[in-house]
Amino acid sequence: MFSFFRKKTPAAAPPAPASPEPAPSGPATQAANAAPPDAAVPAAVPVATPLGEPPAATREQAPGARQGWLDRLRAGLRKTGSGIATVFTGTRIDEDLYEELEAALLMADTGVKATEHLLKDLRRRVKEARATDPAAVKGLLAEAIADLLAPLQKSLVIGEHRPTVIMVTGVNGAGKTTSIGKLTRHLAHEGASVLLAAADTFRAAAREQLAVWADRNTVEIITQQGGDPAAVSFDAVTAGKARGRDVVLVDTAGRLPTQLHLMEELRKIKRVVQKADAGAPHEVLLVIDGNTGQNALAQVKAFDDALTLTGLVITKLDGTAKGGVICAIAMERPVPVYFIGVGEKLEDLETFDAREFAQALLN
Repeated sequence: MFSFFRKKTPAAAPPAPASPEPAPSGPATQAANAAPPDAAVPAAVPVATPLGEPPAATREQAPGARQGWLDRLRAGLRKTGSGIATVFTGTRIDEDLYEELEAALLMADTGVKATEHLLKDLRRRVKEARATDPAAVKGLLAEAIADLLAPLQKSLVIGEHRPTVIMVTGVNGAGKTTSIGKLTRHLAHEGASVLLAAADTFRAAAREQLAVWADRNTVEIITQQGGDPAAVSFDAVTAGKARGRDVVLVDTAGRLPTQLHLMEELRKIKRVVQKADAGAPHEVLLVIDGNTGQNALAQVKAFDDALTLTGLVITKLDGTAKGGVICAIAMERPVPVYFIGVGEKLEDLETFDAREFAQALLN
């Protein structure tokens, strides 16, 4: 269960409509397993945890599950944690320790600006705490990292708009479509009615991959054979409105920020979605591969400039990822991190908690 969900108090069920709402016309088609357009909408709509409320509520409900997730996160960041931990094995707090720590942080992809900030903050904390033990300095560093990352900790809001239109993008191989599938599963599990838009018409088999997730989660999918991505997105948002769906997830084609004509296509999709529903897309998420280091920061800057991102999903922190790039993002382009992932399994994608991540980063 994702910790960004809670249920509204269920109201009395409204009377059934006299006739089903008509589906929009157009070339859009549904997957064979899709629910009928006039399927009943759940009375209780999932809503995100309010901003600033930590994910502790879910951890109290399922401490074993959350602990298992933290163990996997620590294992994924073990390489980074081990590299930084060796700095604190000595017996003295001196300039040599700070120099070694600076090198370790830079090796962890923290970036120059974030490293300078953390070292300055750490020196202040050591002085105020009058710390004399290097092991205590490690704990103070964890607090400094947690404070730096705290502005990135934010809940994804579902329920303020109906449908909530979420546009998802990212470079090829970042895990974008898989992350959409995992998010769909959790949304559907929490009672939200989801409609998928297969607007990734650029990559071979992307439509089929998304259709598999739709089949697994028993949700509807709007797709076109060789259709224009913007047209698919428009049809999906229109259908989501007509059928009273809670969420419309738009899967866009993966591309590099240097592919200017494809980046312009993303802008077109956003403009067309806005025409289909004023105010949409309500969320623009970028999926980034945690193994790409400082290149991840470059991706965030490029996509944010083009689309104005509202959130990030950071995947594959179980590989060779160093993890420190999140500190660089917090320092230079603080886009909220909604989710982080450490593997391919459903339970390997979870909400981002700044303090948990800081502790796992230092192992």
